[in-house]
This record gives sequence, structure tokens and C-alpha cells, in this order.
Amino acid sequence: MNLLPWTIYVSFAGAFLALVVGARSATAARWVALATAVAGATLTFLAAREFVPGSSLQTLVDVPWIRELGVNYHLAVDGISLTLLVLTGLAATAGILFSWNIEERPGEFFALFLALIGGVYGVFLSADVFVLFVFYEIAIVPKYFLIAIWGSTNREYGAMKLVLYSFAGSALVLAGMLWAYAAGGAHGFGLAELSAAAVHIPHGTQLAIFALVFLGFAVLAGLFPFHTWAPTGHVAAPTAASMLLAGVVMKLGAYGCLRVAMPLFPEAFAYWQPVIAWLALAGILYAGFIALVQEDFKFVIGYSSVSHMGFVLLGLAAATPLALAGAVLQMFSHGVIAGLLFAVVGRMVYERTHTRRLAELRAMPLHRLLPFAAVVFVVAGLASLGLPGFSGFPAELSILIGAWQAKPLWAAVAALGIVVAGAFTLRVIQVSFFGSAGAHSAPPADSHPLPPITLAEKAGALLLLGATVYVGLKPDVLLDWIVPALQSPAFQAVIKGGHP
Repeated sequence: MNLLPWTIYVSFAGAFLALVVGARSATAARWVALATAVAGATLTFLAAREFVPGSSLQTLVDVPWIRELGVNYHLAVDGISLTLLVLTGLAATAGILFSWNIEERPGEFFALFLALIGGVYGVFLSADVFVLFVFYEIAIVPKYFLIAIWGSTNREYGAMKLVLYSFAGSALVLAGMLWAYAAGGAHGFGLAELSAAAVHIPHGTQLAIFALVFLGFAVLAGLFPFHTWAPTGHVAAPTAASMLLAGVVMKLGAYGCLRVAMPLFPEAFAYWQPVIAWLALAGILYAGFIALVQEDFKFVIGYSSVSHMGFVLLGLAAATPLALAGAVLQMFSHGVIAGLLFAVVGRMVYERTHTRRLAELRAMPLHRLLPFAAVVFVVAGLASLGLPGFSGFPAELSILIGAWQAKPLWAAVAALGIVVAGAFTLRVIQVSFFGSAGAHSAPPADSHPLPPITLAEKAGALLLLGATVYVGLKPDVLLDWIVPALQSPAFQAVIKGGHP
């Protein structure tokens, strides 16, 4: 387990090395980046083999950092964070493989990519809220440059909108944490210290602090109506950045809600619980209906991502043991599947056809021109619908049953969201890859064939497909980690507060 902190250090070291070698050789930068991502993923898998599930965070590192404020460099892990660490390793490796074609300033691209990954690893390992916040900010900064420099449509606008929303949410989190620290008379920013101090904060103040902290994190998770940065950012970002944005960065917000806001203020969570649930349901339906009428292929996937993140937020709001476990499982599932969908749309289709307009793609027999991409997208699309055999099925089923246990109406509305998801997914599959009845059944004789799918792209796609199938067939692999973590006193207080 002591290998896990090295995921952070290896990522930042790899970022520096990629920057140095990238000035001389693009190929060297690619291999350094891939080796770094694989090393991080390998460390998480090795740690997972030795992990003993339990109800408490297992400390990995705990040394003083800012003594005057009681800040410790405290890294710890439980089944929830380990699940997301494994996801990060998979997403990082696949993102590098789908970025193998980067030619413009590759050293800088891969350096920023790995720095972002290092920040993400740090967030999932932090047991001190101040340290978590530092890593959270580190993960935000590279996103701007990845989108603004290497992005496509409206890249500067998309990058700035994403960062402004992210920093606004961060400001709310910081204000709430400082308020909790001062109002509770805490002696440090550790999760345990803040939780002990929070009981001394007046109820009305707790309500306000919780609203600040939860909303600040939920902005990055795509909570309605603060979700508008996400589709714009997804569309503007290069393929690897889109994969990371949907795959792991949005999970930072949901993780912050679950790890920080809810356990520190369980009574305040109980007060705001119905509001959070209905905002999550609004996001599921609104984003789903918007995806249904989009004519830009990538916008369909962008709004789909927001809709599916709504299920994560609904699971958190329902706060039954089954719903919380399903929410964490959905974070993993969505990270893998959304990353794969963005990889197909951004790298396999757009960079070959140079269009994302569904009306133009309808006229192309892409199932013949790009059969591998067609197969992968169909499978990934069905996986995103929660088809049995894929990771989305146990995740969304757990959330729906858990939501029904909390309030049947929530589950009924969420089920309508699944119907809408089926409509926009099947529509985009049919239009983008199989065209219409009047479309050509074969490429015109004078047309040039599209470049074939590369070995790196196939490897990245099979890696993510393998992950969603494996967890879909054996969800207990992750649930055996997640469920014991929810037995901790902090999460039991959340469950009790949500269901007195």
C-alpha cells in the first residue's frame, strides 16, 4: 500500500521528463508519457492486490507541513479512493494512447497531461482538506492550457469558461473550509479534526457552510444548472483532455461532495438532501433532452456525460448504503465509458472525417469506412445505457434501487432519464455510423479511404472496453472495496442523517 503515494511523484517526475525530452524528440516524449501512465496504473494495481478492505482510512503518509495552521501532508486510502485511483490509472494510460498523433509541442502537451494526472492522484489520496484543495487546484490549471492550445472548436472560450467555473467552485470550497475551521475552533484541516470540530458549529451556520462546500465541489461534478461549462469544455478539448475531463476530473467534484461535504456536516446534508436530489434529477432529464436534439456529435456525448453524472449525484443525495455504493461504482463506470465514447468521436471519427455534424456524417457509410470505430462506439453506447454485462448496469441499478428506498418518486423520475438516454444513444449510433436509407451503401469510387485505426487507438479502446466488461461481469471486485468503506462512522452519520 505504501506504493500509492508514488503515483503522485511518478506522475510529476514524468511530466518534467516529458517536457525535457520533448524539446528534442516527439517520439521520446510519447514513450516517456506512456511509461509514466503505465507505471502509475501498475502501482495502483499492485496496491489493490494487497489491499485489505476496512471501514477506516488507512494512513500512508502523515507528516507536518504547515504547523501554525495544523496542516499535515496526510495521505490515506480506503476502498472508495482506491476505486478511483484504479480508474485514474486506466484513463491516463488510454489518454496517452489516443494522443499518440500529437505533433504540435508534444513535450509540453504530455507534461501538462501528466501534471493533471498527478493532481488527480493527489486529490483521491488526501486525508487533509487543505492538501486535497492544493491538489485540486493543481489539477485545474493544466486543463486550461490543454484546451486553449491543443483544442478545436472555440477552444479559448471553452477553456476559459471551464476554468472560471472551476475556480469559482474552488473559491466556495475554500471559503467554506476556512469558515468551518474558524467557527469550530479546529486545530487542523484533517478530515478527523474538522469532523470533530463541526459538532460545535451552530446548526444555522452548518447549513450555510455545507451549502458552500457541497456546491463548490458539485460545480465540477456538473450539477444542474451549473453544468454548462462541461459540454463546452468537452467539445473544445483535444481527445485526451476530453477523456480526462469526463473520465476523472468530473469525479473530483463528486468525490469532494462524498468525502468532505457530506461526512463533515451530516445534519446539514439532511436539510439540503431534497434540493440536491431534485437538482440531480433535473440534470439527468435536461441534459438528456438536450443531447437528443444536438446536431454536433461531440455535443451529444458532452451532454450525455452530464446526464450520467446526474445519476452519481442522485446516488449521493439518496444516501442509502446501496445508493452510495452505486454512486461510487457509477463514477468508475462513467469514467471508463465516457472516456471511450470521447475517444471514438474525437480521435477515430473527427480527426479523420474533419466533421462532427451529424447531417454530414449521415451521408458517410462510416460502418464500412471505419468498422472498428463503429463496433467500439456501438458497444460503448450500449454500455452507457446500462446493458447487462457492462459496468453501467450494476451501478445504475444500485442507484435506482437505493433511490427507491429513499423516495420512490426520485427513482421513477430517474428511470425516465434512462429512457431518454436510450433515445439519444440509439439515434446518434444510427445517424453517425449507419446513415439513412438514402445514404450510399459503399464509398464512392473516386473517394480516398480514411486512414485506418492505429494500433495505439485499438489498444486504448480495448483497455477501456475490457475494464467495463470485467466490472460488469464481476462488480464485486469493486463493491468489496466500496461497501466496507461506507461502514465508517462518518458515512454512517451521513446515512442516518439522510434517513432518520
